[in-house]
Amino acid sequence: MEKIPMTRAGATALETELKHLKTEERPAIIKAIAEAREHGDLSENAEYHSAKEKQSFVEGRIKELEGVISLADIIDTSKMSGAIKFGATVTLVDEDTDEEKTYQIVGEYEANIEKGLLNIKSPIARALIGKEEGDSVEVRTPGGEKSYEVLKISYS
Repeated sequence: MEKIPMTRAGATALETELKHLKTEERPAIIKAIAEAREHGDLSENAEYHSAKEKQSFVEGRIKELEGVISLADIIDTSKMSGAIKFGATVTLVDEDTDEEKTYQIVGEYEANIEKGLLNIKSPIARALIGKEEGDSVEVRTPGGEKSYEVLKISYS
């Protein structure tokens, strides 16, 4: 199987989530199922069905996280420099609105646009790869064409 690129922070976050699911969520669900069983007829027991549904979701997420973590290729971004590549923190200015935005280019399992973590497979990240400070970047987004100037590139 193909390795999944990931930053150290992203891998740590996934490992923390996995630990939480295994040590807190899973035991709580098992307890909820046991309590619901004590209420009698399972065919009409909403608490039981709800707990079983939650158990299914949590077990699926545990399996997914274990798979992703086993395939993780953790990239140390602190030793990187130069043009934009995986792990770069990039400050851009929108050439139309003069709005500044800062993103870090990360793997798809750690991406979170609200936190400024940009999926390496996103249109903006793909357009930024290989660019230098001062370069202008044209990005075709679902909202139309956007032009950005790269103000700063850093690796942490």
